[in-house]
Amino acid sequence: MFYTLDANGDGVVSKDELVAEYLRAHVREYWDWWDGICAQHPEDPRQQVIDLFTAFRDEKCADEDRGCALGNAAVEICDDSHPGRSVITEYKHEKRERWRALARDMGAPDPDALGDALLMLQEGGHQTRLTFCGVEGPLSNIVDAAAMLVRCGMDPAR
Repeated sequence: MFYTLDANGDGVVSKDELVAEYLRAHVREYWDWWDGICAQHPEDPRQQVIDLFTAFRDEKCADEDRGCALGNAAVEICDDSHPGRSVITEYKHEKRERWRALARDMGAPDPDALGDALLMLQEGGHQTRLTFCGVEGPLSNIVDAAAMLVRCGMDPAR
């Protein structure tokens, strides 16, 4: 097993723990990004959804982006005992809960279903950008797709 000094230089950590810390840093950065977007319209969850998808398309899906770091790591880290696995799982669960909370705040009749649909749209956006080489393909419609999901989720008769 590979070991190195930790960030403070006062201990030894495994390569697996270094990977987990790298993932934790991505999580912190992502929630700072999310919270900053939502803070722009704190009382308007519909606008927060639109703003999140707009910023996702414009900022998180840049040409050099290779997808969600935690999603990519989930493909590679299958062992539940790996310290990075719990970071990934907690992050994805938190993301799901945040989308569901936005749907609840909008007054959606089934906020869990709407929140999950928004989560799957965003998760798929990373892969779509890679497959279609940028934001000119289907990803160019992700904001409109999110708005449609919200409209449909708010009116179950549709």
